[in-house]
Amino acid sequence: MSNSSSISHFLLLALADTWQLQLLHFCLLLGISLAALLGNGLIISAVACGHHLHTPMFFFLLNLSVLDMAFLSTTVPKAMHNSLWDTRNISYTGCAAQVFFFMFFITAELSFLILMCSDSYVSICKPLHYGTLLGSRACAHMAAAAWASAFLYSLLHTANTFSLPLCHGNALGQFFCEIPQILKLSCSNSYLRELGLLIVCAFLLFGCFVFIVFSYVQIFRAVLRIPSEQGRHKAFSTCLPHLAVLFLFISTAVFAYLKPPSISSPSLDLSLSVLYSVVPPALNPLIYSLRNQELKDALRTKMTGYFSEAKKCLFSAA
Repeated sequence: MSNSSSISHFLLLALADTWQLQLLHFCLLLGISLAALLGNGLIISAVACGHHLHTPMFFFLLNLSVLDMAFLSTTVPKAMHNSLWDTRNISYTGCAAQVFFFMFFITAELSFLILMCSDSYVSICKPLHYGTLLGSRACAHMAAAAWASAFLYSLLHTANTFSLPLCHGNALGQFFCEIPQILKLSCSNSYLRELGLLIVCAFLLFGCFVFIVFSYVQIFRAVLRIPSEQGRHKAFSTCLPHLAVLFLFISTAVFAYLKPPSISSPSLDLSLSVLYSVVPPALNPLIYSLRNQELKDALRTKMTGYFSEAKKCLFSAA
């Protein structure tokens, strides 16, 4: 293949070599998807219907749950389809769409995690200014900025990546379309433009990481100064879930992209990509609901209401 104009489809990395293992992977992905949809759906409905949860923290959490559901639907359905039908094909247009939405949702998710970090910092370190700094209008503007910047960022990367000439075949070493894998197919020196853009983005991510570390150092210093044990426990129950989600999301992605080539292998790359693209959307609802008492109470009330309605329907049908 001399250039990208002759490529009509890409070949994705197979999750397994045998039909039995492919079927097992299909079942695992289906179970993870259903768990993520159920958990995030419950959080969305609990926050939307619970008026006492209409606060900046839960507003950002609602956006995060929407992103988790959308993020998972970008890569997993195609992987499940390929495993079930024993195929590796994805069209050129489908690959471009997958790259765009993957970058869009992962960037928006990181943006909302940073916004949630800001919310924790203001609520604990500057509680007197909380209503001023994080009013409803300010939260709406921050959310809109997060969505808009993610859209522009993903559009820039997608247009830049798929404008490169591809000269090294069409086989990708990943189970979904990913920019570093597409760059490996580009012609010599033609990838430097996109590589430079990725380096700039890496510096921006490093700046976000420094901001997060600084914020949490200040947060923990403020929490440890709280005189009552109950107050410290409430503050930690608010911060620790967010910190756990951040660590899971960022550490796996950073290690996947910055690991030494000497320890790289297809199986390791595949495992890491699953860890940062599939597992976090399923674990986020569990992490947040386990530590946040307000959310647990709202979910318990919601589940009780669902079971009551189901019981009424069963009795009326009988």
